[in-house]
Amino acid sequence: LAPACGEANSAESLMDVGVCDPEAGGFSAEIDNPYFPLPVGQKVVLEGGGSLVRITSLDEVRTVAGVETRVVEEYEEIDGRVVEISRNFFAQAQDGTVCYLGEEVDMYDEEGNVSSHAGAWVADGDRLRPGIFMPGSPQVDQAFPQEIAPGIAEDRSTIVAIGEVAVLPGGTFEDTVTMLDFDPLSGGQDRKVYAKGIGLVVDERAQLTEFVSA
Repeated sequence: LAPACGEANSAESLMDVGVCDPEAGGFSAEIDNPYFPLPVGQKVVLEGGGSLVRITSLDEVRTVAGVETRVVEEYEEIDGRVVEISRNFFAQAQDGTVCYLGEEVDMYDEEGNVSSHAGAWVADGDRLRPGIFMPGSPQVDQAFPQEIAPGIAEDRSTIVAIGEVAVLPGGTFEDTVTMLDFDPLSGGQDRKVYAKGIGLVVDERAQLTEFVSA
């Protein structure tokens, strides 16, 4: 399965990321893409397999490569121990595409101390460039780079299904987008499901247990 995912995400099949080029202009930090909305104050909690992931859209903006972005905190625990806290930078293009402009990362050791900043990158409009996080009009077989930070973060995604029913602890969702994320640096992949009006509701074994609307 992993080679097939890698092949689907090959450079030849990836969408044009020009929509997320900082020079394109017209970006907004007010993100209302149906499948990845980020209104200030929204919180999504996923749990499962010993992990807890909490995603919070902060009342904070940051200018990245000349683009005003929404700051979104992602907090992750494994077996009750914090392992990562990241600050992610998103902006919405004029066609509704959500662009990903980087992240600051704190990784924690078993003693609760920051041990590294692995995977951190922030778009600079040059070597480090924004990727597509959610297309404005999702379609099956769309493939796109989420992160364009060579040697640091190069995640890619492919939309593999639309409209699959997700029955989760936090509710049942019928209007969904399912993606396979592929990391060419590690060879790993993850299945993620996004629900209309909420955003991420499944991240591998972690499933939506709590949703706090803005």
